[in-house]
Amino acid sequence: MEAEPGSLFPFFLSSLPLEIVALPSMEVFGAILFIGLLLYGSAMISSSEVAFFSLTHNDFARLREEDTGPARRILKLKEKPRTLLATILISNNFINIAIVLIADFLLAHLLPEDAFFGWAHAINSVFPFLASTDESIARVINFFITVFGVTFLLVLFGEVAPKIYAKINKVAIAKIMSAPLSTLIQLFHPFTRLLVKGSSIIERRLESYTQSGSIASREEIGEVIEMTVRHEQNANEEIDILKSIVKFGDVTVKQIMRSRVDVVAVDEKVVFSDLLKAVKESGYSRIPVFKDDFDHVAGILYVKDLLGCLEEKDQFRWQDLIRPTVLFVPESKRINDMLKEFQSSRMHMAIVVDEYGGTSGLVTLEDILEEVIGEIRDEFDDEVEVEFQQLDAHNFLFEGKTLLNDVCRVIGVDTDTFDKVRGDSDSLAGLILENSGQLPKKGAEYQIAGFLFKITAVTKRRIEQIQVTLPHED
Repeated sequence: MEAEPGSLFPFFLSSLPLEIVALPSMEVFGAILFIGLLLYGSAMISSSEVAFFSLTHNDFARLREEDTGPARRILKLKEKPRTLLATILISNNFINIAIVLIADFLLAHLLPEDAFFGWAHAINSVFPFLASTDESIARVINFFITVFGVTFLLVLFGEVAPKIYAKINKVAIAKIMSAPLSTLIQLFHPFTRLLVKGSSIIERRLESYTQSGSIASREEIGEVIEMTVRHEQNANEEIDILKSIVKFGDVTVKQIMRSRVDVVAVDEKVVFSDLLKAVKESGYSRIPVFKDDFDHVAGILYVKDLLGCLEEKDQFRWQDLIRPTVLFVPESKRINDMLKEFQSSRMHMAIVVDEYGGTSGLVTLEDILEEVIGEIRDEFDDEVEVEFQQLDAHNFLFEGKTLLNDVCRVIGVDTDTFDKVRGDSDSLAGLILENSGQLPKKGAEYQIAGFLFKITAVTKRRIEQIQVTLPHED
């Protein structure tokens, strides 16, 4: 039967097999049920990806306090994020492939080949200029129905809707999926291990390539800066500022933060008179407030909010003035990204946390600016922030807790002088411990990167004072 122009849609309807309107067979019913179960599995796997990687420092703190089975599993899973992500991706791919295969089987039972050939013949009749055989057009129709149908189901029910829901209910989804994901990690261990190791090798090679290129570029830029600025007035200061700007993106928050032992913070349980005493002694305009210990920061107290309450008694509830919005950032965050986050959040202070969720220290907007333009001192700064003593032209005496960046500035060398030997250390004492592997005794000497370090004061727990001797020119 030839189809008349304009009669394509009625011809399609007439070509549909009777099996579609009849009751489905057990095979078809089972395939539909199985696709539904796989779509549910895909939705839960996709939602778990958003849920686990959206958990914040506060969420992990609450999970530690909760100490239930799902909470412990979540904390264990977050220790290996690469393995977790690889397991989620592998599981989702297996499920999606299974959905495609079953959908093809289902389509073959619901729409026999005669229907596709009928549609292809109708298309050729209406559009004779296509010059294609009925068989080729039938294959194209089959392909598009399978691809578009499965894609629509996967995108809507397996990706978009689950991820939106997981963003709102991340903790609940993480608890539900903690047990299945723990099982899947064991099941797909060979695949995930291979994937993680392969991605790590690629990442290291890309990083080494990028870093080697960036180091060469920085050296060239440094030479250009010196050639351009060295003849101008105050050339040394300008060169230091310009070189600091070039290296700005390579400095991490951990390198410039104030460590937790030096942070002034108050317990939310202290009485008002003790709070005022701490505020007066510190001289800071913003003070972190913690609950029980500094690993549980409850908010930030702005000293200006106390100005109208100075005459209050100890019974005054100063805790109502605490601002609960706290910015938590990881140690590895680059200070250029930190500066953008300060600007977007309109905040000047952030709490730095380590990989285990504990508080490492505190970083402020002033710390970032000082990394470029040097130390910022105002009328309230009574003492030098970096405590040191210059013994002679080649010898300096520093406290062990002094940051390596500050030591480099004082002795007049580049801030990356110790990068190859510092490891994960950020302080002068950390550099000694990193290279010695033990807590040294008083009088011990170490030759590191051409500098001589002599321990002049040490306790049972920490290095208190170190003498730094600059390399002598022969």
